[in-house]
Amino acid sequence: MRRERGSAVVDFVLVMVLLVPLVLGIVQLGLVLHVRNTLTAAASDGARAGAPLGATPEDAEVRARRMITDSLSDRFARSVSATRTSVDGAPAVVVRVRARVPALGVLGPGVPLDVRGRALVQVEP
Repeated sequence: MRRERGSAVVDFVLVMVLLVPLVLGIVQLGLVLHVRNTLTAAASDGARAGAPLGATPEDAEVRARRMITDSLSDRFARSVSATRTSVDGAPAVVVRVRARVPALGVLGPGVPLDVRGRALVQVEP
């Protein structure tokens, strides 16, 4: 029994060396997925804001920026663009959001995200 004294500390350290990076990696993956899903929702909602009669792509861009700023941070709303285009011959608004999410906590190299939201534009009958 005396020979095993202190072995719990060694076991704890060996387990933590494996467990801590695993848990931190899962948390970071959750952060990246949360940011991506939030940016996608903001781009889609922005596109819907630019789709009604009389709305412009600028309205779509403003709405997407406001949603991103309110839910995440201003730094994720730096590269938002909205354009009119056509989807299968129908007029549409496309909102594109580009951002970088830090891959290692709040520092380190970023993971580039490029998401788009589309909505068909209402036309007068």
